[in-house]
This record gives sequence, structure tokens and C-alpha cells, in this order.
Amino acid sequence: MVVEYDEGGAIGKRYRRQDEIGTPYCITVDNESIDNGTVTVRERDSMEQESILVEDLLQRILNKKNT
Repeated sequence: MVVEYDEGGAIGKRYRRQDEIGTPYCITVDNESIDNGTVTVRERDSMEQESILVEDLLQRILNKKNT
């Protein structure tokens, strides 16, 4: 997988930058991620966001990529 790391600016601006370059899924790690072991996955085309456990992340992305 090709991965782009971006920590500059507000999350909305980061999403827009990634949308512009065609990133299909954005994964957001925040303070809650450390506390509860979850990340937010945002799908570019539908803009749907889903909070999932970190240990489920790879399989979830692979499943989305193959559908």
C-alpha cells in the first residue's frame, strides 16, 4: 500500500488535500485513539466515516479495497 502521512493544519483541510490527490481512505488518529484503541476511517467517494479498533484496521482496508 502507498501511504501518505499528513499532520499539517485542521483535519478538514487534510481531508481535502487527500481528496485532491485521490487518496481512497484516510485514517485519523486522535487523543481518543490512545485511550480506546480506535481510529477513524474516512472513505473519499462516500465521505462516510467509521470508528474501528486499530487491530481491525488492516483487514477492514483490505476488504474495502477488494470490493
